[in-house]
Amino acid sequence: MAETAERLPAKTVLRQLQDRIAQDAWDAKNRGEKVGWCASNFPQEITTAMGIPVVYPENMGAAVGAKGGGRRMCEHAEGLGYSGDLCSYSRINFAYADLRSCPEQEIPFPDFLLCCNNICSCMMKWYENLALELDIPLILIDIPHLDAMECDGDRVKYIRAQFDDCIRQLEELTGKKMDYGELRRVMEVSQRSSRAWLRAVGYMSRTPSPFSGFDIFNNMAVACVGRGTVEAAEAFEALADEYEALAQEGKSSFKGEEKYRILFEGIACWANLRFTYKALQSRGINLTASVYGPAFSFLYGSLDELMAAYALVPNSNCFERELELRVTQALDNRVDGAVFHVNRSCKRWSSNIYELERQFRAKTGLPTVTFDGDQSDPRCFSEAQYETRVEALTEIMEENKARKGAADRV
Repeated sequence: MAETAERLPAKTVLRQLQDRIAQDAWDAKNRGEKVGWCASNFPQEITTAMGIPVVYPENMGAAVGAKGGGRRMCEHAEGLGYSGDLCSYSRINFAYADLRSCPEQEIPFPDFLLCCNNICSCMMKWYENLALELDIPLILIDIPHLDAMECDGDRVKYIRAQFDDCIRQLEELTGKKMDYGELRRVMEVSQRSSRAWLRAVGYMSRTPSPFSGFDIFNNMAVACVGRGTVEAAEAFEALADEYEALAQEGKSSFKGEEKYRILFEGIACWANLRFTYKALQSRGINLTASVYGPAFSFLYGSLDELMAAYALVPNSNCFERELELRVTQALDNRVDGAVFHVNRSCKRWSSNIYELERQFRAKTGLPTVTFDGDQSDPRCFSEAQYETRVEALTEIMEENKARKGAADRV
């Protein structure tokens, strides 16, 4: 009997799957199929079920930032007249649309655009501008910002009508027809992927956490680009199983002793990811709570529930629900403090961050600090400021832990 091949680590499988999905889009483009550019929180169930290849400019923006090309691409876009106040993902994308080349990462050019404004209003203008510049169709699904804790029936009907119209337009654009039996299958697979991803990140609640929370940032891409595929579901299940095994053994991939646990609020600083991680890790601080990674899981049953799920992504929520998400994670995962990223790119995420921080601190009693940064433009990040803020937080957490230890001994 042949020996069983050694199983690759789940993170390696996820990286290979991400690369394969990207290559599949290139292959489809080379075959003459129509390929789209798609917003990250657009209902991927539609394109997956219809077999329509799409790529994600936001993912490209993160990759370009992480590989050191963010400043160059942003400056090129600014030279074209785009404001430096715009999202760095959009500036990188505008530069790519003009240059048609990027050594850090390239994606096939689109025949159509798919946008959903449950992320931010910038997405609409970004994609409208691309549609004009590239002279291609734009399909928009408008998901109004929630003013309540739940998505009501009228909103569901409004979103569902656009969902159905999007399918009709894609059928006309691509010549591919929607198979609703396949859509139900994709929905089931997407749920499987989402549940496995949530189970994996949920192990951050263990003490010690079986992994560094920065692993979420490194492993989350497939949750965006491929969660409707069986391969993604299997990879996330394997990742969750690996974390479970580490947790049962009391082991962790986090390098060093986990002295303190924090919530990290906001999008990762891709251009400064190593520095932001090392400044925490060197002080024994592990990231064990974040709403960013888990946000790419969508749980639902029926088609109508799918509509509601896409209305409940973090940036589309009412403030009270956003606050509740952070407070619940912090308490459930027993963090000692929180770091809030004031992201100069993401105006929607950062517009209420000081009030979010204030109320978070009031409800949890935990110390917090903020720092200025950006998801892919390194010019907005100061290593000295970040070090100073993290050092201050460390001193407060150390003092709190010493006070608690003294009280326990009394």
